[in-house]
Amino acid sequence: MEGQRDFALEEATIAELGSMLDEGSASARSLAEAYLERIEQLDGSLDSVIEVNPEALDIADAMDRERREGRVGGLLHGIPVMVKDNIATADRMRTTAGSLAMRDARPPRDAAVVHRLREAGAVLLAKTNLSEWANFRSERSSSGWSAVGGQCHNPYVLDRNPCGSSSGSAVVVAANLCAAAIGTETDGSIACPSSISGIVGIKPTHGLVDGDGIVPVSHTLDTAGPMARTVADAATMLAAIAGTAPEEVTRTGVRGARLGVARNMAGFHPRVDAVFEDALAALHGLGAELVDPADVPHATELEEPELEVMLYEFKTDLEAYLASLGGEAPRMLAELIAFNEAHRDEEMPFFGQELFEKAQERGPDTEPAYREALATCGRLAREEGLDVVLSERRLDAIVAPTNAPAWLTDHVNGDHYVGGNSSPAAIAGYPSITVPMGFVAELPVGISFIGGPRREAALIAFAATFEQATSHRRVPRFLPTLG
Repeated sequence: MEGQRDFALEEATIAELGSMLDEGSASARSLAEAYLERIEQLDGSLDSVIEVNPEALDIADAMDRERREGRVGGLLHGIPVMVKDNIATADRMRTTAGSLAMRDARPPRDAAVVHRLREAGAVLLAKTNLSEWANFRSERSSSGWSAVGGQCHNPYVLDRNPCGSSSGSAVVVAANLCAAAIGTETDGSIACPSSISGIVGIKPTHGLVDGDGIVPVSHTLDTAGPMARTVADAATMLAAIAGTAPEEVTRTGVRGARLGVARNMAGFHPRVDAVFEDALAALHGLGAELVDPADVPHATELEEPELEVMLYEFKTDLEAYLASLGGEAPRMLAELIAFNEAHRDEEMPFFGQELFEKAQERGPDTEPAYREALATCGRLAREEGLDVVLSERRLDAIVAPTNAPAWLTDHVNGDHYVGGNSSPAAIAGYPSITVPMGFVAELPVGISFIGGPRREAALIAFAATFEQATSHRRVPRFLPTLG
């Protein structure tokens, strides 16, 4: 791929970019221009960017003026970042969730996350591609595909899938198209694409980050979170969008920590297991006390009640979001279903809308089926799940491989998802962080650190220690295929 080499800002961290701005060796405009040129060079083969912000350079100029005037207070002042295109921006960019039906919708205000980024001084460079409707439309979807953005590609091996639904946010970070990005997760949508694209992703405690203005799937599960090339950058981004102090990243964070090895959330791929064993050996060598095994109860029993919760909440939550919009946009799920049918060639060339149709059939959240599914999720994921193993084994965190390597993108059969560990933390509302663990051939895989509620600081320290000791992050080579 032309333009993949000799990029002056390759692997530059937020701290390094900030130092360049402080020293005057770069300006916010020059950084934005460099990344915009990088997007122009590479994204034609990645399809990770849905829309470049036409106001990006104006924002950068404003940040440069503030710097000259001595008004630099935000964590991200002048730093170019991107957000997933299901996160509302009340500017000249659209917020489509990847759907053609949303091209003329106009959010009334920035999402809370975008407001925080602007307050922190970030230069909002672009919106990223995603699995349309955050991968909640079809049971046979191809992750990373949207009618607006097309099929996003894995930057390591282009015919492999980037996972989703925050596909583009992972790819733009991995390919050095920006400093960092924001994704969203309902279940696995930060963890999986981050792992598969060889970057760091943080799924925060549910409620830590304000979800206002994000196109919803489920208010019980949805959260935004940072995606970055280093743990330190992810921690800085989390601090910016959560409005908290940035977590200190230390090299000694894992010494003496009791880490439970969730063997029942591994075992789905022998080559991933081999990499995981190397990771456990590294953690032990860094001074962690491994509690092995420390299986998570009910980890494989969550799919059915979780889906029921999402089917009930999706219709209500989405229609509330649609009602808030200006411009021309559907207001009801039934209208979206009809739009997709009327534009089948563009919207459904590869897969349908079975999940939309099932959600349309569900009634209000007062129905016993919803209440029972919600209670079952909380009981199995929290009270009888993560809470049990964390408490009884006196664990500081749980570790497990994040997921299998990237599969071949397949528009006929859909995703070939082999296994992963995102559901217990997602359904419990507890935090997790994935960090590069190594490679299977040319394909990166991650290790997840999972903890109790509001334990982000500890997880960040554990992940940073592992990252700094092992240095598994590798720049993608944009190979066309594994051969």
